[in-house]
Amino acid sequence: MIVTLENEFLTVQIDDTGAQLCSVRTPAGVEYIWQADPAVWGRHAPLLFPIIGRLQNSQYTLEGTSFQIPMHGFARDSVFTVAQQSRTQAVFQLTDSPETRTMFPFSFLLTVTFRLEGRTLTKTCTVENRSARTMYYELGNHDGFNAPLAHGESMDDYAVVLPGLDVLEPYGMDEQGMLHAKGERSIPLTGHKVALKPSVYGLDTVVVDELPQNRVLLVDKSGKARITLDFPDYPYLGIWTQDKPFDTNYVCLEPWSSLPDCAFVGRSLSEKAGVRVLEAGKSEALTYCVQFD
Repeated sequence: MIVTLENEFLTVQIDDTGAQLCSVRTPAGVEYIWQADPAVWGRHAPLLFPIIGRLQNSQYTLEGTSFQIPMHGFARDSVFTVAQQSRTQAVFQLTDSPETRTMFPFSFLLTVTFRLEGRTLTKTCTVENRSARTMYYELGNHDGFNAPLAHGESMDDYAVVLPGLDVLEPYGMDEQGMLHAKGERSIPLTGHKVALKPSVYGLDTVVVDELPQNRVLLVDKSGKARITLDFPDYPYLGIWTQDKPFDTNYVCLEPWSSLPDCAFVGRSLSEKAGVRVLEAGKSEALTYCVQFD
């Protein structure tokens, strides 16, 4: 089921499968969200929970027991309940089930709230630990944005801007998708601009942290910000598009709570870099906002 939010500036559509943002369109017909071309990348903006990325052998351990879980977890393919809906706000919820507990042995409530105000869409993910023990989890966003946004432009006309950042020091990544410690490379930036294609830097994904500002912009060839994403609650950012022999015409700007699996951490879920720790009965909310030109 598709849920629609709208005001005089934007029409927003969200799929209850994955609580996935699938369209942000202006009255003039400008579409900001990648339209999931299956020949390129068949998703729009998946929610990553309870893990981010892929695990070694698709497994992690918890208290000595191994669990198998697919890449990016199960939330992106789960049908959420629409708990509330108005013209400018929608609330989606996902709870654990016998199936999820075989992969992630916790009782939880994941609530995803979208709120539209003017040209800004705010997304808040609230995780509640309903278990009687400490819960460890990761939560990430994988939003794909169209680039270019207008006829007559190309992907190369656009850039990602990380305000205040003069030198890019990304985490390394091996052929299995495991991260390596950052510091292997230092890449000077001109005008704080990062290429949309990570392959320019020999990477599958640009992964950064400790940014001067938890803000990322998608700018056009005039330097105008077409999309501004503020992510104060997320310490990590991924920048990704598939490495193809042609322009993919989208870029994913991905605020993450934690890092994907790393070569420098152990197999236990509790040892993952940046993993969130939530005591029994507690909850926490992580928010980011996207402003559309």
